[in-house]
Amino acid sequence: MKLTSPAAAAPGKADTSAPDPLGSGTGKVPAARVPGRERLASLVQRQGVLAVLLLVIVIASFVYPTFATLDNARGVTVQASLLAVVALGMTLVIITGGIDLSVGSVFALGGVLAAWASQYGILAALLVPLVVCGAVGALNGVLIARAGMAPFIVTLASLLGARGLLLAITDEGATTYLVPKDSAFAELGQGSVWGFGHPILIALVLFGAGGLVLQRTSFGQTLFAVGGSSDAATLMGLPVARAKIMVYLLSGLLAGLAGAINAARLSSGVTIIGVGMELDAIAAVVIGGTLLVGGAGSVSGTLWGVLLLAVIQNLINQIGSLNSSYQSVVSGGFLILVVVAQRYLARGRRAA
Repeated sequence: MKLTSPAAAAPGKADTSAPDPLGSGTGKVPAARVPGRERLASLVQRQGVLAVLLLVIVIASFVYPTFATLDNARGVTVQASLLAVVALGMTLVIITGGIDLSVGSVFALGGVLAAWASQYGILAALLVPLVVCGAVGALNGVLIARAGMAPFIVTLASLLGARGLLLAITDEGATTYLVPKDSAFAELGQGSVWGFGHPILIALVLFGAGGLVLQRTSFGQTLFAVGGSSDAATLMGLPVARAKIMVYLLSGLLAGLAGAINAARLSSGVTIIGVGMELDAIAAVVIGGTLLVGGAGSVSGTLWGVLLLAVIQNLINQIGSLNSSYQSVVSGGFLILVVVAQRYLARGRRAA
């Protein structure tokens, strides 16, 4: 088969094609021939959750006067910031076509380790959970990328293992480690800058860095390529195994960091938290427009998804007559709607 370059095939004509940012295997897509329907579908997939979030906020502000107060906004965002940090790592994993079910247990383990190590100073309180939780994530990545094991099985085993290690450290939950009130570590979770809590600022910085990595670095483009087609990415010479190990490592690190921040905020290493957190993180990522099959997604969409779930929980609290279990019902409903919408949009883009 003879391969002909665009320049050789059409002398004197400029190459008007644009790079394919998602690494879909086509190499280039004609920039001037993208149908309007496909552009609209892509826009709805990426920013539809933001429109829903703004609509819910506007309606809630009129219905419940206390919802639009600054104190309520601070409470919602501080609570959402911890899930956001965990969901950021989950976004990277899902973009590559994987899944991480261990983040809830790793989150709790990171909090216990941080509370225990806080007696030795802020550096130890941060390093100990990051090292241990990062090791859990790296082990997940190695087993998935090098041994070829299924992400669901590997991370489910890590979920059980991390929870078991947590119980062993705390004598089956009988021991609760406390963070010294006058320590700099406690200030990390309880302090604020210009009225915004440190957890909020940390989450925003991490999301800003995550967005730059995904959109402006070769590593980010490799993640999209791996999620689009792992085999095609391998044939292109991309470091597929290394990319998968890195995303699971980052997922473990971010879950451990979120747990440490939570321990600083609560001044203790609570052992019963994190149950089901992995499902909340997955829901936020998918609601934010990241495809479960991989190959497409954004950290900004995940941030809007986390905030939408947090606003829903706050509205349930505002109503008063409903208990928190209704959040799961509403979140599940949103998740089903988003998945159905994604399938419809994907079918529409193929037809275009």
